Amino acid sequence: MLVTCNTFRHPALLAKQAVTVDHISNGRLELGLGAGWYEPEHRMYGIEFPSTGRLIGRFEEAVQIVDSLLRSEVVTFEGRHYTLRDAQFRPGPVQKPRPRLTIGAHGPRMLKLCAQYADAWNSFGSVEEIRDRNQVLNEKCAEVGRDPDDVVRSLYLWAAKAAGDPWDSIDAFNDIVGRYREVGINEFIIDQPRPDQMAVLERAAVEAIPALRA
Repeated sequence: MLVTCNTFRHPALLAKQAVTVDHISNGRLELGLGAGWYEPEHRMYGIEFPSTGRLIGRFEEAVQIVDSLLRSEVVTFEGRHYTLRDAQFRPGPVQKPRPRLTIGAHGPRMLKLCAQYADAWNSFGSVEEIRDRNQVLNEKCAEVGRDPDDVVRSLYLWAAKAAGDPWDSIDAFNDIVGRYREVGINEFIIDQPRPDQMAVLERAAVEAIPALRA
């Protein structure tokens, strides 16, 4: 899972589940949070899908709660959507001050939340869309007094829906990754190739990725 949908769980419960995974994995958890977007999944399970304003408002509070609980032993929070009163949170996570937090975001309000709380920002879209969002994130970081380089820029690339398939060839991989790197992306999460494309994945792992990291 890349980011977990906030509408499916109370943020305090999610934080408890996350810290359990952090312990059983000996500190290897990376926690991803998203506001939620796929309404049909909500309908099929009888889960309310809020209006956009409520959806984002709940998410803003949830991020604050998860961040606070993973950093503190006792948390009180009074919000419009969630309330915690002297909520004890022990044991804390293995990772200090907390596990890496990735926030999935596209719009300005969500990108400001990334600037305030995220260790990594994840998005998807065209090169032009990512360029614009990356610039907005830089501006939001400046607003809150944070170094933009502190936030990892992460891309989810749905290969089957992308403008080009990175697994068509090693040249295609380098071209697509290169174009997104030019607009600020430094972490790539790409769907797995088809079985007949595995040779390209192997070449990318052996040749392209070490060169990019260097």
